[in-house]
Amino acid sequence: MTDNAIMVKGPKGELVTPLNPAVNVAIENNEIVVTRPNDLAVSRSSHGLMRTLIFNMVQGVTEGYSRRLDIVGVGYRAELKGQAVQMNIGYSHPIFFFPPSEIVLEVPQPTAIVIKGIDKQLVGQVAAKLRSFRPPEPYKGKGIKYENEQIRRKAGKSAGK
Repeated sequence: MTDNAIMVKGPKGELVTPLNPAVNVAIENNEIVVTRPNDLAVSRSSHGLMRTLIFNMVQGVTEGYSRRLDIVGVGYRAELKGQAVQMNIGYSHPIFFFPPSEIVLEVPQPTAIVIKGIDKQLVGQVAAKLRSFRPPEPYKGKGIKYENEQIRRKAGKSAGK
């Protein structure tokens, strides 16, 4: 721990995050203790945020995080080409996505993509970017969706008559 940042090392790697000056962070009895100097609203919110960020860093370097995306649609598929993933999702051309170096992409089957990494925020951001290429549409549910995402379905044109 430096003056203005905290570094967490584990078997899967290491993460560094800057410390918020509104809270105090100390290591006591092999535990990280986050305290706030006063009860101002900024201190209270920063206290909870800093505690959660440190918890996510510790969990990331020990266990890691993963997100699974499902691809729904006739002819929609993905495959791994080296480090990149190639997706055919209804456009006239395939889409290639090259992940950041800290992220590992897996394609266990042509209709699923698994994103793995130690940084929870980066794993979620990459999953959201992949989903943004073809978000699920409400009529047939075609597109790229998170594994447990519920899609609100709409009735078609004939339902109004």
